[in-house]
Amino acid sequence: MRADRRGFTLIELMVTVAIVGVLAAIAYPSYTSHFVKSNRAQAQAVLMEIAQKESTYVVDTRTYTNSLSTLGVTVPDKVLAQYTIEITAPTSTPPSYTATATPISTGRQVADGALSIDSSGAKSPSSKW
Repeated sequence: MRADRRGFTLIELMVTVAIVGVLAAIAYPSYTSHFVKSNRAQAQAVLMEIAQKESTYVVDTRTYTNSLSTLGVTVPDKVLAQYTIEITAPTSTPPSYTATATPISTGRQVADGALSIDSSGAKSPSSKW
C-alpha cells in the first residue's frame, strides 16, 4: 500500500454532499421567508403613507379620495411587482376609506395574504402588522 495517496474517498464526498443538502434544506425556507417579510414591510409602508395623506386630504376637502395620484403617493416598483394597491373611498357619511395591498397571483406574496388599513386606523390582518 502506498502511504502518499491524497484525495477524498467516495464515502467522504457523499457525507459532505449530505451535510450540505441538510443545511440547504434548513436555510432555504428561512431565506424565502425573509423576502416575504421584507415585501410585506414595504407594502405596509405604502399603506401607512396613504393613511397619512388621506388624513391630510380629508381635513382640506371633507372627503377621502380613491386616487393615489391625487394624494401624491408613488408606489415603488418593488411593491408593484408583488402587490396591487387600491383605495376604496365610498361616498358615505361620515366619509371613510380602505387602502388594500393585494398580492399578485403569480408572486411569492400570495400565501401571505392581503393587507389593509382603513380610515379608523384598523389594520388587518392584525397578525401581519
